[in-house]
Amino acid sequence: MPNSRQTSRLRPGTVLRTTVTSAAVAVLAATLTACNGDGAPTAAPTAADTATAQPSGGAAGTGTPTTGAEPAGKPGAGTSAPAAATSPAPTAPAPAATATPGSAGDGTGCDHKMPISPDEIAVYRYTPEGGSLSLIVKHGNWGCAPADSDGAPFETVGKETYLPLDQAAYVTVTDPVVESTENQHIGVQEFLDWLEAHPDSGLVFTYHLGADGAIDRLEEEFTP
Repeated sequence: MPNSRQTSRLRPGTVLRTTVTSAAVAVLAATLTACNGDGAPTAAPTAADTATAQPSGGAAGTGTPTTGAEPAGKPGAGTSAPAAATSPAPTAPAPAATATPGSAGDGTGCDHKMPISPDEIAVYRYTPEGGSLSLIVKHGNWGCAPADSDGAPFETVGKETYLPLDQAAYVTVTDPVVESTENQHIGVQEFLDWLEAHPDSGLVFTYHLGADGAIDRLEEEFTP
């Protein structure tokens, strides 16, 4: 008997606890239904949803381009920019040729190419200094004759130099040393006497040097 009374006393408590638990579950369900309206749970927004909700151009008015976007004015891949038009460089006009007086271009036939003649000198004086006879001369070449002249001038260059003269040299002269337009043979001393009487005349002679380096032949060139 004691055991039967104890068992019947415990059963109502167990039923009461079960009832309270079921009521709590019902209340919780009713609360969730009141919050959601349709009974579906609301999920928290994910990062992907947030990114999708934002405009791709960024905040309005900022002007910051979206990463990866290309400027509208820049040509895309595979599109070549138009080449700048190039014009040929202007060609400088060639300088006009300057005609040299007496050159072949002025009709006179003068071609003054050699600055110094290899075998012509202008004789000015002589000197026996140093124990040897030498002529004081200048080297040069023939220039171009002016239109109103009788002949071309002999244009000397540089300073006066000394050329040894063989006392047995063969010498020919024309006017003004002798009264002739053709070469006349005279002795060396006669020629030296004339040079002494007419210093710095600058008469033009062709010359030839002997084996010893002294002039062994001297012939005047006639000039009008």
